[in-house]
Amino acid sequence: MQKRLFSYRGWLVGIPVAFVALAVMVPILYLFVRAFDADGSQFIELLVRRRSVVLLLNTVSLAAVVLVLTTIIGFVFAWLAERTTFLSPRILTILGVLPLAVPGYVMAYVMLGSLGDYGLLARLTGIQISTISGFGGSALVLTLYTFPYMFLNLRSGLAGLDPALEESSRTLGYSSRDSLRYVVLPQLRPAFLAGAMLVVLHVLGDFGVVSLMRFETLSYAVFLQYSAAFDRTYAACLALILLLLSGLLLYLEFRLLRGFSATQSWTSPRRRVPPKPAAGMTVLGSIIVGAVALTAVCLPIVTIAYWSFNGTLGALSIGRAFRGSISAALPAAALAGFLALSIAYVRVRYTSRATIAAERIAYIGYATPALAFALAIIFFSLKAVPGLYQSMTLMILALSVHFLAEAIGPIRTALLKSSIRLEEAARSLGRSGFQAFREVTFPTIRSSVLAGTVLVFLSVMKELPITLLLSPTGFRSLAVNVWMFTNEAQFGMAAPFALLIIFASGCFAAFALRHHDPIPKSGDQ
Repeated sequence: MQKRLFSYRGWLVGIPVAFVALAVMVPILYLFVRAFDADGSQFIELLVRRRSVVLLLNTVSLAAVVLVLTTIIGFVFAWLAERTTFLSPRILTILGVLPLAVPGYVMAYVMLGSLGDYGLLARLTGIQISTISGFGGSALVLTLYTFPYMFLNLRSGLAGLDPALEESSRTLGYSSRDSLRYVVLPQLRPAFLAGAMLVVLHVLGDFGVVSLMRFETLSYAVFLQYSAAFDRTYAACLALILLLLSGLLLYLEFRLLRGFSATQSWTSPRRRVPPKPAAGMTVLGSIIVGAVALTAVCLPIVTIAYWSFNGTLGALSIGRAFRGSISAALPAAALAGFLALSIAYVRVRYTSRATIAAERIAYIGYATPALAFALAIIFFSLKAVPGLYQSMTLMILALSVHFLAEAIGPIRTALLKSSIRLEEAARSLGRSGFQAFREVTFPTIRSSVLAGTVLVFLSVMKELPITLLLSPTGFRSLAVNVWMFTNEAQFGMAAPFALLIIFASGCFAAFALRHHDPIPKSGDQ
């Protein structure tokens, strides 16, 4: 049921929505203006200079390799969990989700701290394995960090397939391999594209991994140009290329999904495809699952525990960094929860092109690479409100707007399930619009609001690039300390901070495990 947005109550929620739209779009538009400060010939020269081309090729090739590797690993995990008796689906899901508890820069720290002449393996066993770095190290770490996104999407896609489709193909004489190729894989296209979108966006926006692995991509170059050379025009041009890449990715996903139809019949009870022995995938599955369990789960725990006991950092420094992370995460999460509730409410209760656009703008802020987003905010704040530059207020606003989309999803889903008729009945009994929402609607969506807020809180706790560029002088968070000490090869000093980040991220992984239900219910979209 649609309602008029421009009522008194509509304005109360419309103001936060307008704030989000301005907070996301104005800095990004100003970044375009800043990039075009150079005259036409200089701008073209900056874009086509050899360094720009190399950075673009490095970024695209890294994203392509990581996408291929995550697709292979994610599909093997999903197939083994959904279609075989290789291992318990619960165990495979835990192994497939736990790497989310180790942020990319912490995984890079683990690789650097465990290999090399002075790494964990050399100290404990005397075996010296050369440190991985550059393109190979970046690809390995980003693959281990991002493949869970592909796994979760592909597993949900497999679980949602109608078994009748495969059964029909078998009755028509298709072999198992042909059924997989012509029936299963085409139906997994939306799940694959959703996972690919997350993986590639993470690679495009990554700064921590490529900076520690010393591999120059667009994100790393933006940071170097801004912090070292302070060449704002070239930094803006590189950030603009990042934005255009992200926009191209969103457009490609839209085009590839356009016209896709996955019509399913719900006339019969929903059922799974019966799992079978892994057969030909036993060897491949054992290698991939074993390698992931060893490198993405066991190695981080052992390495961080070892360096924690061999570090010399005092509790005072750890407590200061923890308080710094909390002081940013709590207000950012609270603000994001409030803004997400406003956007989700107008999106569901006042459905129109304007409210749909407002929701999509919030997702644009999330899809924008973090360094490009931070740089856009820096440029705009220095021009419009210089007093906010390098303040806690500006950093908290940037973090809440960037991660806002994580909170919108759960709240919107809960509002769609909350009947508006109950709210209207309360108003007919004399309650005001706000009282009806507070007493009738909000209790039914309270847990979803909390869930979305918690997701933002945990994301801010482990966030690096925005904090690194926008934090006030002297501010130190857990993520910044891990990056700084690892960058200087002080692994013992970085370990306690990495341990606390893994603990916070482990809460996110536990949340994902608890709420991940790969089997869609009847009528779910």
